[in-house]
Amino acid sequence: MIYCFSGTGNSRYIAKRISAQMPNEKSVDLNEIIKNRNSLKKDNSLMIFVTPTYAWRIPKIVEKLIRENAPYDNADAYFVMSCGGEIAHAGKYLKLLCDDVGLNYKGAAGIVMPENYIAMFSAPDSDKALKIVDASEKNIDSIIEAIKSSADLPQPKISLVDKLYSGIVNNAFYSFFVKDKSFYVKDNCISCKRCEQLCPLNNVKIIDGKPTWQGNCTHCMACICSCPVSAIEYGKKSVDQPRYHCPK
Repeated sequence: MIYCFSGTGNSRYIAKRISAQMPNEKSVDLNEIIKNRNSLKKDNSLMIFVTPTYAWRIPKIVEKLIRENAPYDNADAYFVMSCGGEIAHAGKYLKLLCDDVGLNYKGAAGIVMPENYIAMFSAPDSDKALKIVDASEKNIDSIIEAIKSSADLPQPKISLVDKLYSGIVNNAFYSFFVKDKSFYVKDNCISCKRCEQLCPLNNVKIIDGKPTWQGNCTHCMACICSCPVSAIEYGKKSVDQPRYHCPK
């Protein structure tokens, strides 16, 4: 099975590419599983997790879901992570996760996709984004071939900086940055409820026709990037900046 979590479409595009070349593998939308508090459908032979990279590791809400549905029957587990640059030492933590829950860790691979974390960085315009996605295709294909042949994904050399990124920096990221207090809505909101519908943690609630945030955010950027009239901002960082959706 292919399990995908995605806020703005990068990981979803990669998951669809894998599905197209592995049509016998069913696809599971982790956003819907998490939102509806459903159990994770298990595959006793192959589990391919496609997720964004949050501070050089998989999102904590995805790790939480995997742990909550343990144990697994030693199924092969691959992790394919969309990222803005690298996944650093994510593999260490994924191996520990797999050991804890009864999965057979087969490796993690990063696929560079357009920047979508507009709470901190600027997203590229559509032309540049498309070029970045096009450049990722060869890497996606090589990862698919490795999975189809049941090979372990090649692991990069890990530097001290990589260890810091996935360790101390990841912990600091969640402690100091992953908060929803900077989100606000402008007067041009049309009360379409799209932000509420897309939030995987049910953290966005429409009150008096306007979205409000409830303090349980994962920073997936689905709400701000999916608003059809760009009525949602994140402090000053997002003002006059492009919103992002995967162009493919």
